[in-house]
Amino acid sequence: MNAENNDFKVLLVEDEDNIAKLFTFSFKRAGFICEWAENGIAGLEKVREFKPDIIVSDIMMPEMDGYEFRRNLLKEPELGSIPFIFLTAKGDETDILEGYDLDIEDYIVKTSSPKIIVAKLSAILKSSKKEREKAVNEVHQAASKMGAKVVPDNFPKFEGFEVEHWHVPFQNIPGGDFIDYFPLDKNNLVVVLGDIMGKKWGAWYFAVAYAGYVRSAIRFVLQSGEVFSPAVILNKVNDAIYKDERLSEVFITLSIFVVNNKDKMVLYSGAGDLPLLHKSMDNNIESIRSDGILLGFSETGEYEDVGVSLKSGDILFSTTDGITESRNSEGKFFGEDGLINVIKTIAPHENPLNKIEKVFTEFTNGKFEDDVSIISIKCL
Repeated sequence: MNAENNDFKVLLVEDEDNIAKLFTFSFKRAGFICEWAENGIAGLEKVREFKPDIIVSDIMMPEMDGYEFRRNLLKEPELGSIPFIFLTAKGDETDILEGYDLDIEDYIVKTSSPKIIVAKLSAILKSSKKEREKAVNEVHQAASKMGAKVVPDNFPKFEGFEVEHWHVPFQNIPGGDFIDYFPLDKNNLVVVLGDIMGKKWGAWYFAVAYAGYVRSAIRFVLQSGEVFSPAVILNKVNDAIYKDERLSEVFITLSIFVVNNKDKMVLYSGAGDLPLLHKSMDNNIESIRSDGILLGFSETGEYEDVGVSLKSGDILFSTTDGITESRNSEGKFFGEDGLINVIKTIAPHENPLNKIEKVFTEFTNGKFEDDVSIISIKCL
């Protein structure tokens, strides 16, 4: 067994039982974690559940062949980026060229020795790992040189409220979630939570750009003397994004809050975000949904404010989908219901985010599938 392969997951998609058993045995003996799907349809489901580091697929299969399987993967950037190898009984030049047209890593004939196939897998995975490490280093270096942080180290001090966040970047790489706090005056605080969808390690660069647009929009509201409105801020951001060709094609969810400690009121507006959860002192949980569309999709966003009155002990929670869409070892999603169930168990003396972190980490066994970000706004 090769210890260097122990952390790599291989998905084999093959309809012939004997060949599948042979290669599954060879992959596992080489130290890989391996799972098997019998055709492209089952393969698509298994990819999302198993999240392999590399896919080895036969071409000639019933129901959905290897080519169609690969084309379906390429429709989803996150799945299409997984290294892919065709395993086939054919060695025809036309078949090989068609395979490479689908952006595959390699093409292996089934009669090749299992040792040769294992060696090719190891080489591809090691190369992919080096590319990933290079990309991660570049992001870290850029973040260090620019001094640009998309998640603050400290929580804001705001009289009458306790505002905190829990954030864990995926695989410790600066990612696409961003959080910001912006005091408007002694009575009003802006809270921002955004999520760049997809883009993997490059999402951080877009997060920096979006955070900049949000801050510019807030400064505009301050200078123009307009009312402190999250919807006004969102509309200003949307206008800028719509005119920016690079960012208008990047999907983002955004939640903006203006917290007022004089009236104990929170104004909220969202763009394609998850519902805001309001926990009252009597342990009632209200889900507050925004109708705002994703930023940049329309020249006129038409975002609107939702007012939430708070009493002492009430807490608001805003989160990105890194929590709700993470799964346990059995493939079950944590989901919005899972988050609500945890929130219901939070006692008045407990730190809300510490409780959520504990339960969520136990549920996922500490294996997060995306950036994890959640903000709590507690009225004291």
